[in-house]
Amino acid sequence: MVDSFEKIPVSIYPNAKEGSKYVAEEIAKLIREKQAAGEKCVLGMATGGTPILLYEELVRMHKEEGLSFRNVITFNLDEYYPIEKTAYQSYWSFMHRNLFDHIDIDRSNIHIPDGTWSKEEIKQHCAAYEKEFEAAGGIDLQILGIGLNGHIGFNEPGSSIHSKTRLVNLENTTRIANTYEFENISKVPRLAITMGISTIMQAKKILLMAWGSKATIVARSVEGHVTEQVPASLLQQHPDCTFIIDEPASSDLTRVKSPWLTGDCVWLPKMIRRAVVQMALKLGKPVLSLTADDYVEQGLSDLLIEKGDAYEINLQVYYMLRDSITGWPGGKPGAVIPAHPERSEPHPKRCLIFSPHPDDDIISMGGTFMRLHDQGHEVHVAYQTSGNIAVTDEFVTRFIDFAVGFEDMFGIDNHKSQEILSAARKYIATKKKDQTDTAEIRSIKGLIRRCEAKATCRYVGLTDDRAHFMNLPFYETGTIEKKPMGEEDVLITMELLRRIQPHQVYCAGDLADPHGTHKVCLDIVFESLRRLKAEGEPWINDCWVWLYKGAWQEWDISEIEMAIPMSPDQVMKKRFGIFIHQSQKDMVPFQGSDSREFWQRAEDRNANTAELYASLGMTKYAAMEAFVRWHY
Repeated sequence: MVDSFEKIPVSIYPNAKEGSKYVAEEIAKLIREKQAAGEKCVLGMATGGTPILLYEELVRMHKEEGLSFRNVITFNLDEYYPIEKTAYQSYWSFMHRNLFDHIDIDRSNIHIPDGTWSKEEIKQHCAAYEKEFEAAGGIDLQILGIGLNGHIGFNEPGSSIHSKTRLVNLENTTRIANTYEFENISKVPRLAITMGISTIMQAKKILLMAWGSKATIVARSVEGHVTEQVPASLLQQHPDCTFIIDEPASSDLTRVKSPWLTGDCVWLPKMIRRAVVQMALKLGKPVLSLTADDYVEQGLSDLLIEKGDAYEINLQVYYMLRDSITGWPGGKPGAVIPAHPERSEPHPKRCLIFSPHPDDDIISMGGTFMRLHDQGHEVHVAYQTSGNIAVTDEFVTRFIDFAVGFEDMFGIDNHKSQEILSAARKYIATKKKDQTDTAEIRSIKGLIRRCEAKATCRYVGLTDDRAHFMNLPFYETGTIEKKPMGEEDVLITMELLRRIQPHQVYCAGDLADPHGTHKVCLDIVFESLRRLKAEGEPWINDCWVWLYKGAWQEWDISEIEMAIPMSPDQVMKKRFGIFIHQSQKDMVPFQGSDSREFWQRAEDRNANTAELYASLGMTKYAAMEAFVRWHY
C-alpha cells in the first residue's frame, strides 16, 4: 500500500529478518524466471550492515532449496578507497565472506570496484565499470541501503542526479557511522568508489532496505521533496522502486507517527497521548494550554468530535504524563497508587538488569540502578557479553605491565606475567590492521572490562555476588562481526533467570547500536522469557520487563511509561560511575554516528527528556531516565 503522503511505495515488516526474507524471495523469483528463459540475471549488490540477513537467506536458499546462481552476474555499488581486497573491511572481502564463498556463482561474473586502482587511472576504470554492466544488458534488480544522511551507494548529499561511477569524498557523518567496521574513525577511509545516481536510476527495478535507526531519513526520502541534498529522495523519480523497512524504521512515516492525518483512527489512550503530545511540542505549548482551535488546525478535529471538550482531553494526557513520573522505580512500598508505573508489592523486589556490554547498565540507567539499590531492592546485574573488542591494545600492555610490577613489588614470582607481557608486546607490534587478537589477549581485554564493571557495581553498593558475567557465546568471535543468537545463549540466560527469579527485569531496547549486539542480547532475553513462560515457571507471571535506552538513542516522549527524575547531584554521581569505565573513556571505540563520549550522550539525552516533560507542563527536573514496559 502506498499512503498518500508516501511518494515511493513502502512495505513495512515486523523486523529486519522478515523484510530480508521478502527481498531474498524476490531475488530468487527473478533468478528462476531468467533461468527458465535461458537468460542471465544481473543484480546490483549492496554492502554494510543492512543486507547481511538478506545474504544469509540467499545462502540458505542455495543450500536447502537448490537455488542456483550460475546464471547470475553481480555488480557491487561501491568500495572504500584505497583498500586492499583482502582487508576485512573491504567490500570485496565482505561480499565473499557473506555470500559469494557460499554459493555456486561463476567467479568471472562477480564485479566489484577495486580499491587498489591507481588514482591516475580511476576515471578510466570507472568508465570501464559502467560499460561492463551496459554490456551485460543493464541491471535487472538493484539492492540498496540508505545512509543516515540519505546517501545511496556512497553518493553523498549534493551528488548530481546525472552522476556516474566515480571516486568520491566521504562525509564525516558517513565515516563516523561506518566506524563500527573499524577500530576508530581515523581508520575509516576518506574516499570511496561508487556507482553514480544516474547509474543506479538505470536499474530496471530497485529495492531499498532500511532497518532500525533509519526512520528519520526514510520519511524524508519517501515523503519529502525531491532534492539532491537527500540523494535517496531522487528515487521518487524511478518507475519501479520500493522501500522495504522494518517497524522501527517506519516510525516517522505519517501513517505510523500521525495516522489521524491519513484517514480513520481508533482513538485508544496511547494514540490520544501521542497525538496531543506531538501537537503540544509542535506548537510549543504546555498540554493544558491547548485549545479547540489548536486541535482543528492540527488535523485533530475527529478526536474532538469523538471525545468532546478539548480541556478534558488535555487533562487526560496531562495525567498520563504526570503518572509516568516516579522516584520509585521498584514501586512505592505501603502506598496504593493505581496509576503508578510499578506495583507497590512485593517490597523489596529482586531486580535483574541485563547489560549487553559491561557499561550499558550505568550509561543507560545509572540513576535508576542506584535508586533501586538505595531503596532496598535486591539488585543483580547480568553482563551479557565480555565487550573485549572495545578495548585498545595499549590498555592490554598497560595492565599486564601493572601485574608485573605488582608481583615484583610484593616478591611474587612474575616470570609468567613477564612472559605474557613480552608476547603481547611482540604480537601487538607486528599486528596487522584487521588481524584478530589472540585468545590470550581477548581474555585480558575481557578481564579489563569485567574489573571495570565490578568496580561500578561496588560504587553503586552491590556485593560481588550480584554481578553476573554471562560471556554469551554469540559475541566471542574476536571480530566486530558477531554470530547470530544461538541455543547456548538462550540456555545460559534461562538458567540465570531461573536462579534469580526476578520481579523486575531491565533490558536494553536501544536497537540503534551499530554493531547489532544490543538487538541480539534483547532477542535472547525475550526468547528465554517466552520459553520460561511456556514451561509454566510459577514466578514468571510476577516478572515485569522494562526496556531502557540511552547509549545510542532515547524513547520518544509519547512512548515513555516510566520516567525516573534525577537531581543535579544524582546526574554527577552517574557521571562518575560511567568514568569508572576508563577503557571506554576519551575515545569511544566503535562509536557509531555519534562522536560524543557515552557520559555526554547519556547526560544530554537525560536532560532533553526532562526538558520535554517540562515543556509539556510537568515539573522541571535536571534529568530523567526513561523506560517502556514489554509485555509477553
